[in-house]
Amino acid sequence: MVVLTDSCYRVIADFDATLTMFWVNGTRGQTSHGLLQQGNPDYNAKRQQLYEYYHPLEFSPNIGLEEKTKLMEEWWGKAHGLLVEGGLTYDSIRQSVANANIAFREGVCELFEFLEERDAPVLIFSAGLADIIEEVLRQKLHRSFKNVRIVSNRMVFDDDGRLVTFKGKLIHSLNKNEHALDMAAPVHERLGDMDEENQCFLLGDHTGDLGMSDGLNYEPCQISVLLITWNDAPMWGVIKLVSHMCSSGR
Repeated sequence: MVVLTDSCYRVIADFDATLTMFWVNGTRGQTSHGLLQQGNPDYNAKRQQLYEYYHPLEFSPNIGLEEKTKLMEEWWGKAHGLLVEGGLTYDSIRQSVANANIAFREGVCELFEFLEERDAPVLIFSAGLADIIEEVLRQKLHRSFKNVRIVSNRMVFDDDGRLVTFKGKLIHSLNKNEHALDMAAPVHERLGDMDEENQCFLLGDHTGDLGMSDGLNYEPCQISVLLITWNDAPMWGVIKLVSHMCSSGR
């Protein structure tokens, strides 16, 4: 989501299959959850079994939203529990990212640079894993951005680098709107509260992403863009749109 005012931009985007590619080297690209290998084959297998059970339910047309939301919370909670129980370490995260079949859409780095030059905060809002997303940014883009912040499921490690718990509310694919105010807090702290004149540009690949701005006073001037996941279109069109809105003073 790119939020525009007269003096600044505020940017929010989903991560998996939005900033990253669906196809990588001819095969299905991995997600921030899916790339993780925790160094324990039994627990990797258990998490895969959860995926095989719950993933079809996420997209089933025969399950209502309320029931589906409960199923997603159940899935994410069990998966996180297995990561803690299986003794995940941060070293395993680094190695998993290094070996992962994951890549960014063409133009993502240029989009971040364009916004960084204009001191525009970027929030990556994801139902994935914040620590892994940060590591993917470091290893795959080979640079950091002072304006990029991540709101996602964040891990807590002990002094030995072993996962002990998760911090904050659980975020899954269907409850992003429930965390919109928490998500916006870092931007509010930096730029002040947003008023009804703010405009926004939602960038995601899932209908659940359309609720990311709920409660943030963006509704009067909201633009929503759902990228087609499987064709991995580059970000040049997004950059062009943002540039146009900037130059037109929108």
